[in-house]
Amino acid sequence: MYYIVTGAAGFIGSNLVKALNDRGENNIIAVDNLKSADKFRNLVDCDIADFLDKEDFRKKMREGFFDGLVVAIFHQGACSDTMATDGRYVMDNNYQYTLDLLNYCQEEEIPFIYASSASVYGGGKDFRESRECEAPLNVYAYSKFLFDQIVRRRHKLSAQVVGLRYFNVYGPREQHKGRMASVAYHFFNQYRAEGKVRLFEGCDGYENGSQLRDFVSIEDVVRVNLHFLDHPEVSGIYNVGTGQSQSFNDVAAATINTLRSREGKGALTLAELKQQGLIEYIPFPDALKGKYQSYTQADVSALRKSGYAAPFLTVEQGVARYVEKLLEK
Repeated sequence: MYYIVTGAAGFIGSNLVKALNDRGENNIIAVDNLKSADKFRNLVDCDIADFLDKEDFRKKMREGFFDGLVVAIFHQGACSDTMATDGRYVMDNNYQYTLDLLNYCQEEEIPFIYASSASVYGGGKDFRESRECEAPLNVYAYSKFLFDQIVRRRHKLSAQVVGLRYFNVYGPREQHKGRMASVAYHFFNQYRAEGKVRLFEGCDGYENGSQLRDFVSIEDVVRVNLHFLDHPEVSGIYNVGTGQSQSFNDVAAATINTLRSREGKGALTLAELKQQGLIEYIPFPDALKGKYQSYTQADVSALRKSGYAAPFLTVEQGVARYVEKLLEK
């Protein structure tokens, strides 16, 4: 029997594969599109049973190749570029592909745990898993939103279906994402290369670098996924964030101070980091105006009611751990 992880060479997918390995599971079918070939590096330290291109996997699934052979499917594969303009591709990759997998898992009566996104909330201020809070700002967010609506309409489920609305995830194995990698990753590289980090100037009434996001460590994201794997009786759509927003300035300060500590230097306050030119601000991009979430904060009450009780890492804790791992490499 096999676990199937789609997007397995990507950020969250590869961390899930590694976590399953840590549990002693290596009968894993890794599914991905390696058009960006460097993603293979995320699987080098993982043990899998087979690797399949996404389109080959879809064909085999339609032909019944995996019938009776699957324990559960973790669906992490998606076009995650919020600036994508090819709507047909985004809808096929993020919506239709996911719908095909949902139907398959219901027919096979196996758990289906899939990646949704906090982007479905758009520019709102209320981040509850409720229809009136949802107003996507781009086609990526719409593709995630639309599939969540399908799940809500399925009143009779033959097996577990869990949608996880990830907020701003950061951590190891995201290097292939380029400009879509987390700000913690970019800040780390900027400071190492230039001795300073660059943040956006203020927008939407926020001061420079003070826009607020719910930054969540990949360590916590993996733990939530495995929690639902261990509780197949629970279905639903859940936010995956810390429940506490923090500023981009906080992420920058945590990154710089962890690196300074490794250099034998003391921590600095935000004011001191600005004064010494270690943080600077650049104009807010025109391309993001009207499409940017200046504030997110997950309402995690539904997640807690589902039985998930573990604490979440703060930015200061999680970013420090992430920077240490980046330095190890």
